Amino acid sequence: MSAPVAVTIGPRPEPVHTIAVYAFAGMAPFELGVVVEVFGLARPELSGLLAAPWYDVRVCADRPGEPLEAVGGFAVTPRHGLDELAAADTVMVVGVPNAFSGEVSPGLVEALRTAHRRGARIVSICSGAFALAAAGLLDGLEATTHWRYAALLQQRHPLVRVNPDVLYVDNGSVLTSAGSAAGIDLCLHLVRQDHGAKVANTVARRFVVPPHRDGGQAQFIEAAVRPVDETDDGVGRSMRWALDHLAEPLTVPALARVARMSDRSYLRHFTARNGTSPMRWVITQRIAASLPLLEAPEGTVEEIAAAVGFESAATFRHHFGRTVRTSPTAYRRTFGRTAA
Repeated sequence: MSAPVAVTIGPRPEPVHTIAVYAFAGMAPFELGVVVEVFGLARPELSGLLAAPWYDVRVCADRPGEPLEAVGGFAVTPRHGLDELAAADTVMVVGVPNAFSGEVSPGLVEALRTAHRRGARIVSICSGAFALAAAGLLDGLEATTHWRYAALLQQRHPLVRVNPDVLYVDNGSVLTSAGSAAGIDLCLHLVRQDHGAKVANTVARRFVVPPHRDGGQAQFIEAAVRPVDETDDGVGRSMRWALDHLAEPLTVPALARVARMSDRSYLRHFTARNGTSPMRWVITQRIAASLPLLEAPEGTVEEIAAAVGFESAATFRHHFGRTVRTSPTAYRRTFGRTAA
């Protein structure tokens, strides 16, 4: 009887992580391009840094092999179908054809549910959150989308806790991001999760973007001092007066006097009308009034704080950070106009 032969078996190669991204007719190509470039581009700069294989990206559609017209006058022809999307390790939806119409492919919805049941990671960029919500994957979770769609997403899917201020939300197996460039932030976050900060930072450098951006999308929302309707009720009169006197000390008693109401009655009527307290509304209007001042080259942060009625620059910075999710200085650096 011959002696047993010893066989040395090396470590099994780790499987490649597949990323499926959904394409559709009429899509804007930027978000699709972000996914393909972050995860699908050959990256010799990562040689020696990766402990696991890089990604295998597959562009999928309802009908593979058919050209899909994209914004800009060209077409994309995905090679893969929804069966491969449902089988991927990470599924990414970079938008829907029309967020306002509520149009979501039934095949995509079913593929998302199948992938989620399998334990896949499900990701949306911009209006892609509507597809995840239509599949029921965001029920009971915090989620985000582009700020111009946030109210619509909340209205259409009331079980979703929509946060319009952040760049992205990570719920573990389900992640959502805000509009367009926030998709880069979320993609780098995924790389950081999968391969570590050093790899994510290397990818960010090649992308020529910061590996992590301060603040949220609140700093990009179109904000301005909101006009008050012309009704002649006391609350409306006090709000119009406040907008003309933002630089002055504003208190509930002062506003109530303009409204010709008692303090208690004024608080009740103001909150019922506006859904917030008088002083919270005043702070919001002061922050909105500060934005064009920060965008102009003149004036220090201290001077702008005083001009819109904050008692100190520290108070201004505190409320600005809570509202806009960044600092006045960072906002000015991003949006400021240089002096001629």
